[in-house]
Amino acid sequence: MSKGKMLETTSETMEGLPRAFAKNDRGYSKWVFELRQKLYCKAKQDPKYQFYTLYGLVCREEVLKAAWQMVSRNKGAPGADGLSIEKIQSSEGGVGKFLADIRQDLLNKTYEPGVVRRVHIPKSNGKLRPLGIPTVKDRVVQAAVLIVIEPIFEADFLECSYGFRPGRSGHEALNEIQKEIRRGSKEAYDADLESYFDTIPHDKLIACVQRRITDGSIIKLIRQWLRAIVVEEPRDGGGRTYKRPKCGTPQGGVISPLLANLYLHFFDLIFQREYQPGNWFNARLIRYADDFVILAKKVDAHMVGIIENILETRMGLKINREKTRIRDLRTKGNNLEFLGYVYRKEKRKKWSGYSTNMLPSPRSLKRIREKIHILTARNRTSVPITKVIKDVNLLLEGWSQYFSVGYSAPAYNAIDYYTYERMIKHLNRRSQRGYRRPQGVTWYRHLQQLGLKRLSSKLRPCVGLQ
Repeated sequence: MSKGKMLETTSETMEGLPRAFAKNDRGYSKWVFELRQKLYCKAKQDPKYQFYTLYGLVCREEVLKAAWQMVSRNKGAPGADGLSIEKIQSSEGGVGKFLADIRQDLLNKTYEPGVVRRVHIPKSNGKLRPLGIPTVKDRVVQAAVLIVIEPIFEADFLECSYGFRPGRSGHEALNEIQKEIRRGSKEAYDADLESYFDTIPHDKLIACVQRRITDGSIIKLIRQWLRAIVVEEPRDGGGRTYKRPKCGTPQGGVISPLLANLYLHFFDLIFQREYQPGNWFNARLIRYADDFVILAKKVDAHMVGIIENILETRMGLKINREKTRIRDLRTKGNNLEFLGYVYRKEKRKKWSGYSTNMLPSPRSLKRIREKIHILTARNRTSVPITKVIKDVNLLLEGWSQYFSVGYSAPAYNAIDYYTYERMIKHLNRRSQRGYRRPQGVTWYRHLQQLGLKRLSSKLRPCVGLQ
């Protein structure tokens, strides 16, 4: 299919487009934005169509410029070659020469992915999460491919999927869970996939891609990224190690979220179409990337067996059974946690019966307290107090933006109280004689005068800070 024919066959009505393709929220150039619209419409109009001439679009200057904007906006760390975004911008020829060289490599089919630098970042449970950092060059090429192929797969993804998708958010997934509970779902299959990103079978993932894309050059690029050599940063005094992965897609790659979403999309399809879960007590699947929950009036052994068969036998993944639970939402204390929130059954105060509230989970509260503790620790007593307060305010602002839905007032009050206590302790540490606030001014008022903000102005002043 030539590019002209593709544009001609997809120039039909644009009505009913999702927001991600109806409005240019990402700031693409007009040509790139319209290209994505047309790819989406073509894929939506013909669910069985296979795209086989996409590589030329990836090589377009407009697409590579949009890819650079995407990568530079994220301000990621340099890869194994040490080349950072700032170095590229300040180099001779700058970004223009950098993109021109990439384009020439792609056109000549001489592009080869560099080594992926793997680092480990701490998780909330004390374990480490591996994070792969490709070179800036590889991130730009991945972003260019993402710009072109994302609309095609977006046309296929189901409504139950919310993670790593343009125009969708975790809040939408959380609200759907709340709606399903109110509609009468009484039990939940709370699943956990073990090391999902690191265990995706390459051959099966490529087969998923080829259902829609048969352009050999695009497939070759994706294979190269999946098989790129990974260098492990030395830990515990050890040296660097190099290995070529046999499965998985590295977390940190620009295209990895789409590929991970695509592979679990076929779990969505198999579960919802082949096994008709509507017959199983009105079961409803809600998925955010590799985190998913299935809500139903009853979760029986037959349903669990089919889920495990799909994921483990057919897809080659592994369920972490220690963390996977069937939760009876009618039982007090059997709480469902999802994306940092907990759905908790509580007795109503003004009338009889129970209701299910959605509020920040205990683990979320623990994590934000740990971060506040770090920002107000002893080793920061030499940092200007204005800087400390600014850092704390930024942290709380970001946290409250995410935890602004549901019943968050008690959590806001608890975090406000903890923050004020930590700030008082921090101020007293800054001098051997202790900190002297203005006479006649309470700690609560004085910290406000210094600029410390509260999570919610609607909450009453914290008790015990006089």
